[in-house]
Amino acid sequence: MGGLRNTVRQELVARQLDEQLAERQGSGEPPRFLRVLDIGPGQGTQALRLARAGHQVTGLESDPAMLGALRAAVAAEPAEVRERFAVLQGDGRETGRHFGPACFDVVLCHGVLMYLPDPEPMLAALARVLAPGGLLSLLVRNGDALAMRPGLLCDWDRAVAAFGSDAYVNRLGLATRADRREPLAAMLAGIGVPLRSWYGVRVFTDAAADSARAPQDPHELRALLEAEERAGRTDPYRGVAALLHLCAVKS
Repeated sequence: MGGLRNTVRQELVARQLDEQLAERQGSGEPPRFLRVLDIGPGQGTQALRLARAGHQVTGLESDPAMLGALRAAVAAEPAEVRERFAVLQGDGRETGRHFGPACFDVVLCHGVLMYLPDPEPMLAALARVLAPGGLLSLLVRNGDALAMRPGLLCDWDRAVAAFGSDAYVNRLGLATRADRREPLAAMLAGIGVPLRSWYGVRVFTDAAADSARAPQDPHELRALLEAEERAGRTDPYRGVAALLHLCAVKS
């Protein structure tokens, strides 16, 4: 198994995303294959999963190292998956250079907004390429819970400094920015993609060490994921999750 925190993140986001996509599928209708755009897919965990399920996926990656990793991951897939997956280099804020309006049914933007000084230009660009009724899936660092990790690690100075702040240094040592749900919801409503559902991701495991691995025992792993999934859907727990998964639908 992989690292604990990444395992929890990817598994919970997959379950939540599948729930949202299932709600878009009419009962008794044949499966509908969707046009998916993934902004900053990294190694492509969610994008490749959707391509394997039959959807047509485009990955738009700006970082050269991540672009190489994504291309290598796609190249390792069977031919039918490779045919459904296009890899492009580019910035999500400049989608107009690559795509026409309303040409995607689903847009993923996971772990990207935290590296931008202002989320609004990115969100406006993504709204433009999203078809009416299309799903926008955002995964962001939770600005309302920045004190949780340092507090649980007994780093009291950092915990106190986190209150009221949007800035933090991630585990890679990079200065990044967190978002809060209510301002993002207002921003999404203003661009015609109102928030429909939201989830917490990593309520209990965010303070785990970098070296922590996912449990090898299947029962223990199932129980851990069940606890995280329940917490991510239940108030007040989801409000203090490390990450927020926001799902919005274009009007």
